[in-house]
Amino acid sequence: MQLPSQEQRLASCLRPAGRPVMKQCWAGLGFFHWSIEPEIIAGRLPKNLWLDTFDGKGWIGIVPFFMQRIRPAFCPPLPWLSWFHELNVRTYVYDENGRPGVWFFSLDCNQPIAVELARKAFHLPYEHAKMSSQTHDGRINYHSHRRSSSLPGADFDYPLAQDPRPAAPGTLEWFLVERYALYSTDSHGRLFSGRVHHRPYRIEPMQNAEYSRIPFQLNGFPSPLGTPQSMLAAAPVDVSVFPLKPV
Repeated sequence: MQLPSQEQRLASCLRPAGRPVMKQCWAGLGFFHWSIEPEIIAGRLPKNLWLDTFDGKGWIGIVPFFMQRIRPAFCPPLPWLSWFHELNVRTYVYDENGRPGVWFFSLDCNQPIAVELARKAFHLPYEHAKMSSQTHDGRINYHSHRRSSSLPGADFDYPLAQDPRPAAPGTLEWFLVERYALYSTDSHGRLFSGRVHHRPYRIEPMQNAEYSRIPFQLNGFPSPLGTPQSMLAAAPVDVSVFPLKPV
């Protein structure tokens, strides 16, 4: 399959028709990306999805962040349910119509109700985790330990974005962060797509960050060698989530 054109990539950023089903805010975002040989990733993708590449390389990202004010579109947030941590491991894909998006290998989360709802409503591979964080002096110290795993926890320490700017279309940074569709499969192997919409990410490179490769091992990948090829901090975004639809 041919990679999506630049026109298709730009079109995927537009707000979809219809009304959102959820509202949320994503904050404290850290994007840690390694380039990976495409064949290592492609064999892990479901039927009718193809690996999206940049400069011929596949990419796997680890993204720790905070989910805030999560609620149905027409309801207020609830203090005991609407704020939690999430850490996802993802790659980049497109479907047979050339629509680019994200494929999640895992999403670790410390809100048990959110884990169960996301598994059922969006067919996403959420995992229960014990997670904690501290924010001080413009930095986030972030810890995640998957409850079902005997591996050590994953620790990250990274700066908050101070002077972020939108990524320029066509750059690696834009390829990695400007993604407005997710793909998932149900227990019968049927493929679904969900759309989100928010203003373009405002990002900046992270010069001084600590990270963990443990999430690679949790997902059955060999730990990559060397430092991430891309480390980005992003400013918070308010997000509209649209209904999941069969592809």
